Amino acid sequence: MQRFTRLDGLRGGLACYVMLGHALPLTVLPWWVQAPFRHGEAAVDLFFCLSGLVIGQSLRRYGGDFWGFIGARARRLLPVYVLVLGVAIALLALGNPLPAMPWAGVAARQIMPAGLPPHLAWHVAAHLLLLHGLIPQGALPYAYVTLLGPAWSLSTEWQFYLLIALVPQLRLSAFALWLLGLGAAYQSVSLPGWWQFSRAFLPAAAPYFALGLASAAPLQGGGRRFFMFCLSATMLLALPGGMGKCLIPLAWAGVLAAAGRPWGGVLDGRTLQFLGAISYSLYLVNEPAQRAAAWLIAPLAHGRGGVFSALFLPLSLALALLAAAGLHFFVERKFMQQNKKKLLPVIASPIRQ
Repeated sequence: MQRFTRLDGLRGGLACYVMLGHALPLTVLPWWVQAPFRHGEAAVDLFFCLSGLVIGQSLRRYGGDFWGFIGARARRLLPVYVLVLGVAIALLALGNPLPAMPWAGVAARQIMPAGLPPHLAWHVAAHLLLLHGLIPQGALPYAYVTLLGPAWSLSTEWQFYLLIALVPQLRLSAFALWLLGLGAAYQSVSLPGWWQFSRAFLPAAAPYFALGLASAAPLQGGGRRFFMFCLSATMLLALPGGMGKCLIPLAWAGVLAAAGRPWGGVLDGRTLQFLGAISYSLYLVNEPAQRAAAWLIAPLAHGRGGVFSALFLPLSLALALLAAAGLHFFVERKFMQQNKKKLLPVIASPIRQ
């Protein structure tokens, strides 16, 4: 399938949106500045749609080879992830900047943990194995966000990779229907308190991955009816979350329309393309960068929110962007080059429906 570079631009825009959504609640900027960036979960849902589209095609290029595909994903994700996780744990151990930030509200305290959690060894093990999204709340409370907040979605993605790599004969449309059924079943089951799962549990996000899988054929000129069915089903499954959730599948449909239209050329801009290249690293490193900036600046602001905000916002964004660029060029790209050497020739036949 043709590579749509505009989806790289989308990835960069979404990563920046998440970064601002994490940074702004730590400031005293007015509500009307912060309000547009309070939908970070919606941005992550769009990331899940994008993964459904891209990963399905990536698996095809490995000829359905389970170990080849999983090994490639591990080389692509884990080096940067382990480095950022180590930095995040060190910053949590270093100290808590929140006591010096009296203006910090509930949203800020949800984004920035006070310190290392109890049973640290179990949390570290769960994160290293990318299982923190599979752990019930009763077993290890809030394990999905205790050490590195953005990594909750990485666990969800890993669950998806393990399942899709087992799809027989690459029947991706059948797998998309199965994911829709999984999402519907999960919504209909009422689990006891100990067995409540977090948003990082794959069934909670399954419809978005299904919609992404169904998007490959329309981009090649076919499969529109199946895509419309998956779009409608995803909107229905999103309805319990409110009308805002229902807009996410429509936003994804708009993205696909932009990918093939002249008016979507803004996603080809050099800045967005660069941000798309470093988007994975930027998504992971933005919270540790913000914690480091807050830890440095909060004592200097002496409780003055305006001074803190004026210094914190540019410093935290610059730290995140510089760290992400360094991680991409010196770590991520080296392992991506290894993966390219292992790819099979591009399959020219249409996606098997």
